[in-house]
Amino acid sequence: MKLPAKVTIKEVGPRDGLQNEPNFIETKDKVDWINLLNQTGLSYIEVSSFVHPKWIPQLADSEQVLKSIRRKPGVTYAALVPNIRGLERALNCQVDEISVFMSASEGHNQKNINKTIDETFPVLKEVVDEAKKANLKVRGYVSTVIACPYDGPVEPEQVLKVVDRLAEMGVYEISLGDTIGVGVPTQVERLLETLLKHFPPRLFAMHFHDTRGTALANVLKSLEMGITAFDSSLGGLGGCPYAKGASGNVSTEDLNYLLTGMNIDTGLNPQALIEAAFFIEEKLGKKLPSKQMVIARNERSANIDNARTV
Repeated sequence: MKLPAKVTIKEVGPRDGLQNEPNFIETKDKVDWINLLNQTGLSYIEVSSFVHPKWIPQLADSEQVLKSIRRKPGVTYAALVPNIRGLERALNCQVDEISVFMSASEGHNQKNINKTIDETFPVLKEVVDEAKKANLKVRGYVSTVIACPYDGPVEPEQVLKVVDRLAEMGVYEISLGDTIGVGVPTQVERLLETLLKHFPPRLFAMHFHDTRGTALANVLKSLEMGITAFDSSLGGLGGCPYAKGASGNVSTEDLNYLLTGMNIDTGLNPQALIEAAFFIEEKLGKKLPSKQMVIARNERSANIDNARTV
């Protein structure tokens, strides 16, 4: 097995992780959490979203969060942008990078964006063009690359059509999302075989949700095929408001454990990740599902019990 020497982990928890939570996390707590993430070695943090608060009320404070965080040199602070109005708000906050988004399937695109795929392209192109005029890098998200909660299985050729258009717009990277977390390695292989006939691996990042416990297996297959960038969310937070049944993202700390265990450099501090995960776990008032958090929680409990017996 040929594996890369280094992988970039892109933390999407403050955006993708919190957007699906039922309760609003206070602005100060979001800021404090991102400041903790600054200490983990992450080089990329997706801070928030400029989707209208009517649709994603959990991130209604995006401008205040971006203006309040401590910015660490070498860290990219990114945000999701749906349209020109969202871009204007993002620019007002001195965001480092933006992401545009759409789906590979018609059903999810219409539920998520309220437009057909063909209607979405001109909107995104306008955003990309204006962002580049402002000297911002632009990333693209493509959701439902394996299957759609409304349309069922999605063929790789359909994903390729969307990727083609985004690449033409000039996005520097395209994150391929298994939004409902149903993919398995053979499907990931088939998808990447199709895309890599036309584009280099460096164009892509993978964004796996772990609904059925296959995210890390899919990461391994992606690594084998030359992918070196992955989205993840601390503690396994996440989900899509327009994809019923989808669970959280692959957890950052579980992904980091896998990669470092295979001698792949991530640059991350595992203990700092756990401390940041405990912080947001407390603010959410629920236990996070990642395997590393289960272990850390058990170890912490054992230490408390041992201290009581001394």
